[in-house]
Amino acid sequence: MTTNTFIRPVLFILLLAPLFMGCDKDPGPWNHHKLEAAMQYAREIGTHSLIIQTDGEMVKTYGEIDSISRIHSIRKAILMALISQHLDKIDLNSTLADLGIDDTPIPLTDLQKTATVEHLIKSISGINHPAVSQVGNAQRMRDSLLGSSPNTPGTKWAYNNWDYNALTTVFEQESSRTVQEAFEKGIARPLHIEKYETFYRRDTSLSRHAKVGFRLSTRDMAKFGQLFLDEGQWNGQEIIPKDWIAKITTDFVLSPTPSDERHAQGYLWWLPSGNYAGGLPEGSFLTTGTSGQRIFVIPAWNTVIAHKVMTDVPKKERTPVSGKEFEQLMSMVRDSRN
Repeated sequence: MTTNTFIRPVLFILLLAPLFMGCDKDPGPWNHHKLEAAMQYAREIGTHSLIIQTDGEMVKTYGEIDSISRIHSIRKAILMALISQHLDKIDLNSTLADLGIDDTPIPLTDLQKTATVEHLIKSISGINHPAVSQVGNAQRMRDSLLGSSPNTPGTKWAYNNWDYNALTTVFEQESSRTVQEAFEKGIARPLHIEKYETFYRRDTSLSRHAKVGFRLSTRDMAKFGQLFLDEGQWNGQEIIPKDWIAKITTDFVLSPTPSDERHAQGYLWWLPSGNYAGGLPEGSFLTTGTSGQRIFVIPAWNTVIAHKVMTDVPKKERTPVSGKEFEQLMSMVRDSRN
């Protein structure tokens, strides 16, 4: 027998050995068979795209993760990040009166003008004023929480687009930058977000304060979530102060109308309850947008989940993912952990 004749069967046996002995390769924290079932469920409920990312690496993806579309109220988490980058110019304790912030056609009262920038960030200004994009159930809920009588700022919480739109005005006035300019320099460039859109929606018959929105890809939504997972660091550079991100889970306000997904709000991010999706690790937080836009940050798993529903199509062509459907998806993801 020649040497080559002897070596070939030995190599063949060595290559097959893992099949008979059970592969010793670490499967990691995920059961990929169960994750695939979660992806199949995402297809069924109308998800446009989905990324599950652990240790900064994509574990599973579905759909068109590089196409940009509206992210709706996730804009508020971006605004929160931009404010953190300009705290040398933005005093959280300044009142609206200090800053010369008012409104038209309905002016603010002297009491309302005592609300501070921090009140706006924490959704506790108590100001029930017409606002761009405050419609439908959101408007009815705000009316029920704030009522029509004057509120002392800091005493009542409500999901309030007037707060967030006025906060945009404050940011641009005090930073001397548009949101688009600030996003480009402070987030898009460092995170290598190359394709995005920033837009404004105005209705001066309601308010002088405009809504600012974004179009991002699911890949870049995941990058934004990763920035928060990594406590504001990106490639060794501080993009957002670590202590600012800590405020999300330490300086929050319990919602007076809680759901398991939106149990509390901390600096324009949501905190789920301990029961959400069958129980996620403590310290998890998320940002949400209409129809099923989500960025979920789960530090205990070192994981970010970005979920997109396409709304840049005619309404009859949309397939919104309900809160219950997304919770079921998250439950399946949770059950995929080894």
